[in-house]
Amino acid sequence: MRIVAKTDIGRVRNSNQDSYTAGELPNSVAWAVVCDGMGGAAGGNVASSTAVKIISEKITSLYRSGMSPMSIKNMLVSAINAANISIFDMSRANIELEGMGTTVVCAVIVDGVAYIAHAGDSRAYAVSGKEVTQLTKDHSIVQELIEKGEITQNQARNHPNKNIITRALGVDSDIKIDYCEYDMNSGDIIILCTDGLTNFVDSDMFKNIIEHNPYYQIADLLVNKANENGGGDNITVVALSY
Repeated sequence: MRIVAKTDIGRVRNSNQDSYTAGELPNSVAWAVVCDGMGGAAGGNVASSTAVKIISEKITSLYRSGMSPMSIKNMLVSAINAANISIFDMSRANIELEGMGTTVVCAVIVDGVAYIAHAGDSRAYAVSGKEVTQLTKDHSIVQELIEKGEITQNQARNHPNKNIITRALGVDSDIKIDYCEYDMNSGDIIILCTDGLTNFVDSDMFKNIIEHNPYYQIADLLVNKANENGGGDNITVVALSY
C-alpha cells in the first residue's frame, strides 16, 4: 500500500478546519480518516480533530487480521458513532463550541477491498485506469434537489445552498452513517477528500490530473489546482494506492 496526503488552508479561510490522518496496519492494511469541521472560530477545528482522533484510535485498536467484512463495517460504524457522541457532548457542555460539527469519510483497505463509511459531503473516489468513480453520495440539500430532478449537476456547482449539509457528526446524539465496499485491482487508487477540492476542481480537471501524473504527485497537484481556481475553502486530499 502507498499513501500520499495533503491539507491546505486555501486562499480565503483564516484557519484550516479540515483534519485527517492515515496509516498502515500489519499485512499491508491501509486506513485513512478525513473530516471537515464547521461551527465558529474554534468549533470546527475541535470537531474535526476530535473525530479524526477517536476514529483513528478505534481503527488501530480494534482491527484484527482476518476480520470479516461485517466486522470491519461494524468497527467503522461504531468508531464514527463514538466520535459523534463525544462531539455532541462537548458542544452541549461548552457554549463556545455550541453548534459545532464535522463531516467524515473513512476507509480501511484489506486484501484489495476498500471498506468506506461516511456522513456529510466529504467524498471517496475510486480511480481504476482512466475511470474515476464517486463512491459516496453527498448528504446535502443540493444532492436532494438533484435526486428530485429539480436541478442538474451543472446547476448544483453554483447553487446558493451547495454548502448546506444534511448530516454531520456532533449535531445530534444519533447519526446515520452510509457504508460501501469497493473491490480494487492492482494499481487502483482510493481518494478521500473534502469539498474544498470538489467545489473547485471539476470532474474533467480531476481526471486529467490523475491520468497524466505520477501517483505520488496527485495530492499536491489536486490541492494546487483547487487553489488556482479560487481556493475558497480548506482543501484536503488523501490517496491510497493498492
